[in-house]
Amino acid sequence: MKRVLAALLAVALLASAGTGLLVWQLSRHDGTRLPEISAYSHGESVRVGPYRYCQVLDLDNCEIPQTTGALAVNSRNPLQLSVPSSIARAPWWLIRAYEDAPSPVVSEFRPGTTLAVTIPTVDARFGKLTGIAVQVPTLVRDEAGNEFPLPHAEWSVRTVWN
Repeated sequence: MKRVLAALLAVALLASAGTGLLVWQLSRHDGTRLPEISAYSHGESVRVGPYRYCQVLDLDNCEIPQTTGALAVNSRNPLQLSVPSSIARAPWWLIRAYEDAPSPVVSEFRPGTTLAVTIPTVDARFGKLTGIAVQVPTLVRDEAGNEFPLPHAEWSVRTVWN
């Protein structure tokens, strides 16, 4: 009887220790990890956290880690961009900068429609791609009551030409 009781006590002690360790492991990551995008071209890839990330309802409450990525590209291979579902669930913008474009080229994606985009590294009109940015907008209202979209989060990758 003593052996059975000792074995049950040992199992209970190990289960309690294991549960405590599991709770500690899960709680040490407080869930504030910010989304990352990834970019890939001719065998190279980069994962990038946000340059700026604000609360959707409070654009004055921001984390600004100023993270940027760099990806080596060439004219033969496109850049492949992937965004996580946490970004794709919302409307998001892809901003492409080219060396000869008078302004950035902006594409808008509707919520839940796009997780990946293939981007040619050379455009016939604008030349070489110099970088991309992903932005997630939110609607804001100015003092006059006008509503317009303003990005509350942004990720950035510059291209490096060989």
